[in-house]
Amino acid sequence: MPRIRSLLRRPFAAATAGARRPQPPDHRRGETVLEDALRTMLIDDPNDVRAFDALADLVRRRAVASANPEDPLTAPADDETAAEQRQRAEEVAVWALAAELAGHPRAWYPLIELGRLSLASDPEGAVRRLATAADRDPAGEALAAGLEILRDAGLPGEALSLGVGHWRSREHDSAVGGQMVLAALEAGRPDEARQHLEALAAHPDAAAVARLRPALDKAIAEYTASQQTAH
Repeated sequence: MPRIRSLLRRPFAAATAGARRPQPPDHRRGETVLEDALRTMLIDDPNDVRAFDALADLVRRRAVASANPEDPLTAPADDETAAEQRQRAEEVAVWALAAELAGHPRAWYPLIELGRLSLASDPEGAVRRLATAADRDPAGEALAAGLEILRDAGLPGEALSLGVGHWRSREHDSAVGGQMVLAALEAGRPDEARQHLEALAAHPDAAAVARLRPALDKAIAEYTASQQTAH
């Protein structure tokens, strides 16, 4: 992971973000055309999730196919299984791709991927990347994704800290409010969960809030019932 993290520190100019990397001799022409098309799309919009995921899938497959055990970035420890070796090669490849694209001043989705990949080994750095992604996305989609990543990792307190610092309840996607309510419950803060739910109720997209509300009300009710049973 220190070697992977060093990739992030390399400077990537926005003008070269998404440029095609040198290809191995056996690289197929069809993949080259597809890769060029995907990279062009990502230069245009570095937050095109479908294009990023398609390109990430391509570089994963290539990394596994061309992994060299003598390569210091992909050389596995002696006790690594073949599956672990493949996963490691895939993560290095996606990290490098996301780090390239993160150099674009509007890129937030690549930073979400970097945060996800680095969370286990560098939680503080991961939270910083998720916070930067949230800063770059005025719609709140990046913030919702970052909160979900932290919650899934069992870090609801960190999710709340990130959300409190960035959530604009009337401007951001209503999904952010839902993530805040759930994070508060998982952190054992039911009163805070109810406050976030009240803030979400003021969101201008009433239909979106109405779709979220039943599940959130149920989550709060189940938490309250579990606390009463425990006592």
